[in-house]
Amino acid sequence: MVDLTTNYLGFTLKNPLLPSASPLTKKLDDAKRLEDAGASAVVMHSLFEEQIESEARQRERFFYQQALGHGEADSFHPVPDTLKTYQDQYLEHLQTLKAALGIPVIASLNGTSLTGWIDYGQALQSAGADALELNVYHIAADSQDNSQTVENRYLAILRELKRHVTLPVAMKLSSQFSSPVHFIKQLQESGADGVVLFNRFYQPDIDLETLEVIPRLSLSTPREALLRIRWTALLYGRVNKLSLAVTGGFHHMPDVLKALLAGADAVQLCSALLEHGPKRLSEILDELACWLEAHDYSSVNQLKGSVSQQNAIDPSAYERANYVQVLDSYSSPSGVLR
Repeated sequence: MVDLTTNYLGFTLKNPLLPSASPLTKKLDDAKRLEDAGASAVVMHSLFEEQIESEARQRERFFYQQALGHGEADSFHPVPDTLKTYQDQYLEHLQTLKAALGIPVIASLNGTSLTGWIDYGQALQSAGADALELNVYHIAADSQDNSQTVENRYLAILRELKRHVTLPVAMKLSSQFSSPVHFIKQLQESGADGVVLFNRFYQPDIDLETLEVIPRLSLSTPREALLRIRWTALLYGRVNKLSLAVTGGFHHMPDVLKALLAGADAVQLCSALLEHGPKRLSEILDELACWLEAHDYSSVNQLKGSVSQQNAIDPSAYERANYVQVLDSYSSPSGVLR
């Protein structure tokens, strides 16, 4: 029997597969289906500080300030005694998941202010989260923000939050840092327990009829997994105190297997589960166990990192050495001028 267990954020997980932050955990029944399919942990959909603050402004305007300028009326809309806020509902759902599931529940937090990261991080810990995943979704569009300013933003959030919570903290990162290995080593030194590679920034589109900028949601493709695999291979062995997770583009067993060979401790699935349902997770697990057994591996830990840059037959292949080879390997289709 192949041992699929892995260590992630201090937990011994029964296998490396878990659903990433998404609508997949918004309903208890869906979360249970993921656990039944073999998910070793779940990452909840994100708690957004900006949504909390927006709701608070609306309550202030429509409930608490409604009588301003209208002295003849005490109130227009009664203020409910048991009004449940967006934050209340999230924390209650977290507690429900914790009570119903037998696997770790990782809360995802998307803040906008330093006090918000701390306050909501503490609230998530009090509600029973097993770990926190910080989704620092920041677009550096200000011309005054240099690369050091951007990195310092992440480091300051992490250091301050770690002073106020005792939970393991994973930083979910973008791929757009100028020197990811150096920066992630700084995150390790600042107290991070893990990193998740990489966040997918949704790209706005332009409506050619209205000329409006509109949101455009697209699911990942397996092609995106290669970027995550490459940086995992470069990080493995250089940040020994950090757990490494990948997310974005992992749809099939070979994608997952390559991430593990590169050195990943955990692989987060999203688009594949949204497209095919929880059964996709169990299918990948079955195929992974079969591959390991067929290739005489007794465990996931035995193969983990065996094709990282430090252990690869040609370590330079992860950097520039194979650049010319890749370009020369292309051949035009038959009938196309070469």
